[in-house]
Amino acid sequence: MSERSAVPVAVCQFAPSASRADNLERITVLAAEAAGRGARLIVFPEYASYFVDPMDDSLAANAETLDGDFVATLTAVAGEYGVVIVAGLVERASDDHRVRNAVVAVRGDGMLAVYRKQHLYDAFGQAESEWVEPGDVGTAVTFELGGVRFGLMTCYDLRFPEVARTLMDAGADVLVVPAEWVRGPLKEHHWTTLLAARAIENTAYVVAADHPAPIGVGHSQIIDPQGVVLAGVGVAEGIAIGVVDREAITRVRATNPSLRVRRYAVVPR
Repeated sequence: MSERSAVPVAVCQFAPSASRADNLERITVLAAEAAGRGARLIVFPEYASYFVDPMDDSLAANAETLDGDFVATLTAVAGEYGVVIVAGLVERASDDHRVRNAVVAVRGDGMLAVYRKQHLYDAFGQAESEWVEPGDVGTAVTFELGGVRFGLMTCYDLRFPEVARTLMDAGADVLVVPAEWVRGPLKEHHWTTLLAARAIENTAYVVAADHPAPIGVGHSQIIDPQGVVLAGVGVAEGIAIGVVDREAITRVRATNPSLRVRRYAVVPR
């Protein structure tokens, strides 16, 4: 594997809290460990900057802008270790009541990409849209690292295969999925099944970071283009490391050209 086509990646499973300072401290410690184990891309969960369950007005009170402390600290940490960091941000929205559920990708010299969650979690008795402003549809957000293109999506987006397809059309090799996949009946089964399905149907890697138990299902994973789990975490806090290899994607797509022979495109509505 050449350095240009193979990128060591890490998923860092941790439980963000209502303390923004504690979240940043935990991210800093985990990023240092992941970088020390060779990771060049380090992925943290959704709502990594701030999280409360159930959601309430404190979300808006603790939302930040893209030039706030959270992004500034991520950028400094990324620069210190020479890595790219992806993490969920509670971002200020267009009104004082709601926020944006954003994912940022940063390196030491600044922002690489920003994605705002398109599908809000109004399901299984939850109503994320009461507190969160949805992102614009039809926007595929990607960034490049080491000759590999990474595409961003978030948690509930995983249930909508069209999101992943738009990222494939934008040239993505890897789907990066920060999440807070809430526990419940069959939810662990849904999470692991959908992660594998998105990998298999798109012949792409999937790199997914969740919250640990008791709120999240855990099982953050790095999955290859044939749906095989290369590395993963259980239900507690932890780090998993794997390598995404552009040459492996090429080999799989030569044998299984499902992207090339498909007969439908994705049209936003």
